[in-house]
Amino acid sequence: MSAPPFATVLVANRGEIARRIFHACAALGIRTVAVASEPDRHAAWHRDADHVVPLEGATATESYLDQAQILTAARRTGAEAIHPGYGFLSENAAFAEACANAGIVFIGPPIEAMRRMGAKTAAIELAMEAGVPTVPGARQDERGDAGLREAAKRIGYPLLVKASAGGGGRGMRLVREAAELDDALQAARAEAKSAFGDDTLLLERFFERARHIEVQVLGDQHGGLVHLFERECSIQRRYQKIIEEAPSPAVDEALRARMTGAALDLARAAGYHNAGTIEFLLDDQENFYFLEMNTRLQVEHPVTEEVTGIDLVACQIRVAAGEPLGFTQADVSLRGHAIECRLYAEDPATGFLPSTGRLALYRRPHGPGLRCDDGVATGSIVSPHYDPMLAKIIAMAGDRDAARRRMIRALRDTVALGVRTNLSYLLTVLEHPDFATGQTYTAFLGEHPELATAEAEVDEDVWLAAAALEALGAAAGDPATGAVVVAAADGGPSGDPWGRLGRWRNGA
Repeated sequence: MSAPPFATVLVANRGEIARRIFHACAALGIRTVAVASEPDRHAAWHRDADHVVPLEGATATESYLDQAQILTAARRTGAEAIHPGYGFLSENAAFAEACANAGIVFIGPPIEAMRRMGAKTAAIELAMEAGVPTVPGARQDERGDAGLREAAKRIGYPLLVKASAGGGGRGMRLVREAAELDDALQAARAEAKSAFGDDTLLLERFFERARHIEVQVLGDQHGGLVHLFERECSIQRRYQKIIEEAPSPAVDEALRARMTGAALDLARAAGYHNAGTIEFLLDDQENFYFLEMNTRLQVEHPVTEEVTGIDLVACQIRVAAGEPLGFTQADVSLRGHAIECRLYAEDPATGFLPSTGRLALYRRPHGPGLRCDDGVATGSIVSPHYDPMLAKIIAMAGDRDAARRRMIRALRDTVALGVRTNLSYLLTVLEHPDFATGQTYTAFLGEHPELATAEAEVDEDVWLAAAALEALGAAAGDPATGAVVVAAADGGPSGDPWGRLGRWRNGA
């Protein structure tokens, strides 16, 4: 048995992605350290770590984005490496450099590759140098808005105003005619400054019927570089993906070869190793254009893992330790189809406002071909301080329609009571005829607002009754083993001796 790549890894993240990394580390024989903010002190996800370090502060800025606290926790626990997950510090080159200066391995790409690919303008320039097609557009120059107005005339409308340092749809505005441009520039610049501390803007041509296709790449420090095929991420709401799948129903073998080849060319040009994603826009004529590179693990990485059988997180860790990939492109093949749905605590009936509170009852789906990456349990608190994603549900089958039908069943079997969720919304999308035939594009959800109105109204009394019945059932015992188990507020066995008495209580 080979030695673990590291003895101890600190995971600088929270929720489902932290738990996912803990599991990968455990399989490699690595001790794990979790960090937990004040609202996460009693969270379900960090119980899968070997050690937990409390962080001061409630907001992301005060806790998970506080580089000094993270590095102090790593030093105190003897962590040799830090895995940032996604979001938070995962694409922060300054943090990666601080890790290196502290003698701690940052589980991610080279610092210079992060810097270059993290800036959209620099990434586009590199893509052009590598011969990779790019979206017609322009970047902000010394003439400021005047230069952007001139560029907009050349590019034509509709177009997108984008923050150079941005992501997740922040600092982005769709402009359909010249009269809207100035207001869009002002709004995008203000949002970009607030979110990223950088108000540099780009203009890009907007394609009405385009798909969002991304290629997963993976490289080691010895020159090994492979692609793990593509993912379809066109089902987006306000530029935020909610359903992803692999492979794309729109990509045939010839197009796949062109897109994956372009992705590898760009990754080589960037001197890239570890996991990364090259994002493309695909028009209805099978022309593709480079959008950006995500220099980290993606939220939707499970669908790639399911169709290739490759553990991306384990590969990240091994590569960061200096190990070779151990396989070549010829060893990677596609098997079946996988679909992922993101379960959010949000209310489609109120414009998808986040829904906070306590999960009165949570039950993940189970069955053949199903996977659920989550970070919550019955009793978990959904905090207003962080992203409202509760879980990622992944369905795998031999073909796309079988995976879609399996996902529909999985969503119907999922229970998340106590907060509003997008569960019914996801079901209506999956059951839509256009989704069933793979006819989707990035504007799909925006053009079908009626899908959000299909969300079922559930009375809060029904939530409470269901949760109470579940608790009574748990108190009655496990029918498979006969053991008496009482559901604690955090979802685990309570250990309460009175609880072991089942429904009997001393007094009323």
